[in-house]
Amino acid sequence: MEKGLFIMRLEPFDYVYPSAVREEIKQFIEILAPPMTEETARLHPELLKQADVIFSGWSGPRLDESFLETAEKLKVLFYAAGSVKPIVTDAVWKRNIKITTAVRANAIPVIEFTLSQVLFCLKNGWQYVRQVKRDKMFPEKPFPIAGSFQSTVGLISLSTVGRGVAEQLKRFDIEVLAYDPFVNKKEAERLGVTLCSLEQVFQQSDVVSLHTPLLGETRGMIRGEHFAMMNQHASLINTARGAIIRQSEMIRVLTERTDITAVLDVTDPEPPAVDSPLYQMENVVLTPHLAGSEGAECGRMGMYMLEELKRYVSGERLKWQVNPENLRIQA
Repeated sequence: MEKGLFIMRLEPFDYVYPSAVREEIKQFIEILAPPMTEETARLHPELLKQADVIFSGWSGPRLDESFLETAEKLKVLFYAAGSVKPIVTDAVWKRNIKITTAVRANAIPVIEFTLSQVLFCLKNGWQYVRQVKRDKMFPEKPFPIAGSFQSTVGLISLSTVGRGVAEQLKRFDIEVLAYDPFVNKKEAERLGVTLCSLEQVFQQSDVVSLHTPLLGETRGMIRGEHFAMMNQHASLINTARGAIIRQSEMIRVLTERTDITAVLDVTDPEPPAVDSPLYQMENVVLTPHLAGSEGAECGRMGMYMLEELKRYVSGERLKWQVNPENLRIQA
């Protein structure tokens, strides 16, 4: 039987790897020690040297040269979280270590959250919520309501989450636009989206949903001018990363364009500074990075990794294995 360790942030460990999942893992792998953080693991090289596999999650170990020189037997890391970009280095590929991730499992609640907000925003829901609270009466519905019939939704980046949202939107009578310079026309057709420029997404959409990974080239890519060109009563949803938007420019435009609504599950910094105007702006909806896996939802990620383990021990191809090529689309 191969040997393994659990290495990740300890606070969410019991949610990510529920007891039933842990017990089943132990049927296939000899677990060498109780769960530990990366810092604790580096203090116990005698354990790392024995590990054939590592089960990880949020705040997992960075797989750099020094770590892998110690974990010399490591064959596979099961990452029960989202993108592995924070932990993977070139040393992983040089050593042919398999990395598999629950990014698709973690994407499911983000896709669900996004879909709920897209449909609510298409009904001008947040505009009516704030008007009812302000006026203490039901309005005469003066806003033009797009609804989910022949309206337009724009997706910025067809990442794992972006693709999932596109798949969900196929069920509705909605035109879906997408900006992603790495996706070709054939793939776009399969997803049921029309590729266009970033500017066209903002100019033509009733709702814009942001799913771009935070990279050097995407930091600050959404500027004030993009908000300024949005349709009347349009909405933007951000479940990606706050730093993709130039926040000060967004605030300036939203102060002038009070018809626009921004639903922000992420900000930069996160949470916003205590004196941030975002807390006071009526046309900004703030949620506390809620879209991803929370509470019992986290157990889906551990379950995905258990299923991957079963494939691994039976010699099957891993379903969620990461390589340098597919790593790009992970948000």
